[in-house]
Amino acid sequence: METIKYEYAAAKPVKRRAHVGVVGSGDLEVLIEPIEGGIAKVVINTSVDGFGQVWKTVVDRFFTHFDGCVAIEINDFGATPGVVLLRLEQAAEEIGQ
Repeated sequence: METIKYEYAAAKPVKRRAHVGVVGSGDLEVLIEPIEGGIAKVVINTSVDGFGQVWKTVVDRFFTHFDGCVAIEINDFGATPGVVLLRLEQAAEEIGQ
């Protein structure tokens, strides 16, 4: 089990929470909640160790077009990068971003 943390500059206030996906084989859940302070915080709990650079690449890509002030928690059970990006985009859509 590995925990990875990132922070990004953010500008847009967010008013809603979101929960998408499930923690299961090859999938993950994304939890988003609003925070203040011009920042977005990401915490990834993954069952697969040693993929920090892959996670960084996927999350960096997501934050090239998302700038909500949120706390994101990702609970992963072996999801592929495509599934990770899909779940992040689903959560962003759910909060109206």
